[in-house]
Amino acid sequence: MTSTAAELLEVLWGRASTAPASASQLRVLLMLEHHEGINLRTLADSLASTPPSTSRLCDRLQAAGFVEREVSPADRREVRLHLSGRGRAFLADLRTRREDALRAVLDQMPAAKRVALLQGLEAFCDAAAAQIHDDSEDSRSSGTRTA
Repeated sequence: MTSTAAELLEVLWGRASTAPASASQLRVLLMLEHHEGINLRTLADSLASTPPSTSRLCDRLQAAGFVEREVSPADRREVRLHLSGRGRAFLADLRTRREDALRAVLDQMPAAKRVALLQGLEAFCDAAAAQIHDDSEDSRSSGTRTA
């Protein structure tokens, strides 16, 4: 049942295309939204990637107008990353389209089932956030990175 629900959610979210951003680029945009002014190395670590790979992702996002780079006033060798207005608008539009797709399904469910789903999703979010936090700390302490 869990895999079926996950697959159906992917189908619904797939209808709200992330184009022109790839899945990897979307992860970067979401990270920047929550960590405004993050530096490239910290972003790479958070993505469990290498700085060169992350830099190339950011190059493409900057070319699309979604990301802005600024040299740190404290250290000219450090680059700080920010979402541009266009990047913020893209994420807002994507969320709206995804919410609309989900709302269409939720509207077909009985009210009691929607309440139960909400309670379950709140518990899921808490557990997933804790796991992601733990995994992030584990990868930093082990120094593991992927391309």
